[in-house]
Amino acid sequence: MSRSHSVDAAVFGIDLGKTRFDGMAADASGKPIRRVKLTRYTILPFFEQAPRALIGMETCPGAQWLARKLAAMGHTVRIIPAQFVKPFVKSNKNDARDAEAIAEAVVRPTMRFVEIRQEAQIDLQALHRIRDRISANRIQLICQMRAFCLDMESRCGQGLASSSSTWRASLPTRPTTSHR
Repeated sequence: MSRSHSVDAAVFGIDLGKTRFDGMAADASGKPIRRVKLTRYTILPFFEQAPRALIGMETCPGAQWLARKLAAMGHTVRIIPAQFVKPFVKSNKNDARDAEAIAEAVVRPTMRFVEIRQEAQIDLQALHRIRDRISANRIQLICQMRAFCLDMESRCGQGLASSSSTWRASLPTRPTTSHR
C-alpha cells in the first residue's frame, strides 16, 4: 500500500515507535482490513486524508501530542495503558501484532483509557515532577554530606543548615592528601 493513500476504516490501532509507526485498520465490525506503516512525517498527512475514525494507541512519549493533533482533525482518539493492551496480543510480540491488539482493545466497552491532556496540564505536571526531582536530589546530597561528616568523625544534625555548618567546620581542619 502506498503511504499517501487513505484507508477506509472505522478503527485504527497504532503502535507508536521512535520514528516508525505500525498501524492496523479495521472495519466497523472489527475485521482487519489492512496494515499500514507510517513515519513521524507521514502519519499526520495520512490521517488528514482518512475518513473520521476511532484511533487507539498505547501510552508512550509523544502519544499525548499525537492524540491532540488527531483529535483536532476530527478523529476520536483513545490512549490505552500498555498493560491493558498486552492481553490482546495473540502471539509473539512485534509492532504489527501490537497494532492489531490495540485496534481490538480500543473497541472494548469496558476498556479504561488515559485522558488526553492539554499542553497546560502537561506543563504543570512537568513543573511538579522537576520540583520533586530537585527536592529528592537535595535530600540525597544532604544525606551524603552527613555520611562524609561521620567518616571524618564529626557529628551532623539533620537538615541542610546543621549539615552544611558541620561540613564547613570539618573541612579546614582536615589535611588534604595529593593523589599525584
